[in-house]
Amino acid sequence: MARAGQVALVAFLLLLGAAPLTLGEFHVTLLNYIGLYSLVALGLVLLTGVGGLTSFGQAAFVGLGAYTTAFLTTAELPAALDGLGGSPWLALLVGLALTALVSAVLGWLTLRLSGHYLPLGTIAWGISLYFLFGSVDFLGGHTGITGIPVLEVFGFGLKDPRHYYYLIWLMLLGAIWLTRNLLDSREGRAIRALKGGTVMAEAMGVNTARSKVVIFVVAALFACVSGWLYAHLQRFVNPTPFGLHIGIEYLFMAVIGGAAHVWGAVVGASVITILKQWLQDLLPQIFGASGNFEVIVFGVMMILVLQRAREGLWPLLIRWLPQPAEGTPPVPIAAALPRRAVPAAGQVLLEVRDVVKKFGGLVANDRMNLQVAAGEILALIGPNGAGKSTMFNCISGVDGPTSGEIRFLGQRIDGLASRDIARRGMSRTFQHVRLLPTMSVLENVAIGAHLRGKGGVGAAGLHLERAEEARLLAEAARQIEHVGLAAQMFEQAGSLALGQQRIVEIARALAADPSLLLLDEPAAGLRFLEKQALADLLRRLKGEGIGILLVEHDMDFVMGLADRVVVMEFGEKIAEGLPEAVQSDPAVLDAYLGGVD
Repeated sequence: MARAGQVALVAFLLLLGAAPLTLGEFHVTLLNYIGLYSLVALGLVLLTGVGGLTSFGQAAFVGLGAYTTAFLTTAELPAALDGLGGSPWLALLVGLALTALVSAVLGWLTLRLSGHYLPLGTIAWGISLYFLFGSVDFLGGHTGITGIPVLEVFGFGLKDPRHYYYLIWLMLLGAIWLTRNLLDSREGRAIRALKGGTVMAEAMGVNTARSKVVIFVVAALFACVSGWLYAHLQRFVNPTPFGLHIGIEYLFMAVIGGAAHVWGAVVGASVITILKQWLQDLLPQIFGASGNFEVIVFGVMMILVLQRAREGLWPLLIRWLPQPAEGTPPVPIAAALPRRAVPAAGQVLLEVRDVVKKFGGLVANDRMNLQVAAGEILALIGPNGAGKSTMFNCISGVDGPTSGEIRFLGQRIDGLASRDIARRGMSRTFQHVRLLPTMSVLENVAIGAHLRGKGGVGAAGLHLERAEEARLLAEAARQIEHVGLAAQMFEQAGSLALGQQRIVEIARALAADPSLLLLDEPAAGLRFLEKQALADLLRRLKGEGIGILLVEHDMDFVMGLADRVVVMEFGEKIAEGLPEAVQSDPAVLDAYLGGVD
């Protein structure tokens, strides 16, 4: 962290610590609620802002944490469960376990949805849990549960809001620390890769379904802790604070504060909570009547923020902080990662046998056959619509073939998921560049090394995987230098020219330590000298024993580089051979209408 950021953080922590000593009880209570709401909004930053998954149902998980501790600390439990009753801290553990189970099941069911169906799904289970809380007799129905005990820490009862304040903010700061650690890790890059699209992330070996459930569960656990704290602060719970309208308000907090920024959760919760309190006092005086006028103001504010500051308020606030002096961060240095055995030159890596791919009545690939050997560059060419990209997707696991076989290193891979194929040593780039534009080149390339690490979510949150993380980043740095982009290593990937972005994709693919590289139009958008540099790079990779399957439209580039060429038209192979022979093949000339000249 830059020195200016450290100073700002220390000043913020000092102000937090001094607040209960200098503010009145009303303002301390307001800060307590800001802390509680920030916990929930923090989960939504991880889920919605970073992972790109919209949820309107987080209030239900707050209710789950609140009702679990309320029931276990007040009810007369059967003898078999007597050990679970009475202790709020034990109730917290039970609540976390229950929330993890419920959220994992709901996440597994809901996160299969996409588009507008996903938020609708979260609305559905959010409403369901809300009415469950109000309909079950042992939870007190809509009347709720009273008599929740005061929290005790080392025998000291937290009866005063000033005392409770420190527990709330200590837990919030702990959650922020865990979240920042998680995002600054191999697992965090996998989570951030979700915004780059499932196809890209899976091709890099990321289990996207697992990553989605992970952040869904983590967000639910933060909400559960908030509910547990809320229950013992209020010492009373009923269903009202856990309805859908509160879930929408939590989402407002995350978006207004800055849904992609950890500290945006605190900013959003502070703005909404303070503004709500102020408007509830002011607006009735202006209109001369009571009502929920603040909701109208929030709606207008949300529209303005989405139009004028889509990244939220946090990016605007940090502009006021002193900016650190320009400087290049040190290049990561660490021991090299283990590498897979390099196949012998000429060994067949990929075999495509009679592959057919149909989309309804359209035959995109018809009895396609090809082979790629280690240390060989095979070019797959053909007019637009010939079926080249479909062939690529069948090979890389994006779309399984309708019939036929695809073998990689002697084993069948047709029907396997992209991440499983990547694990076997096949990596790829994309026709349309799929980088994460706001992440650095180094971090983008490090996503390619995902399968070469093992650190899990728990280790990432506690920063116990730093040695492995250093090796992953060092590998990414080596590949960036390998492709000639060392000077751009710490720049945002979205700021690079298109040609450089394509080279970054190649570096990302190389970080996976592949035996076979699939390159989808890598020369598109490159200038003449850049194409020459790319051709030199591919020849070096070929010399290192890597097999390369290349789809490209630039015939001069292809014919001067490829060892063999396969030509497709209307989903079929119409020619195969050396570049010189293919260029003079009448069928090829006819397919290109003379365009191969």
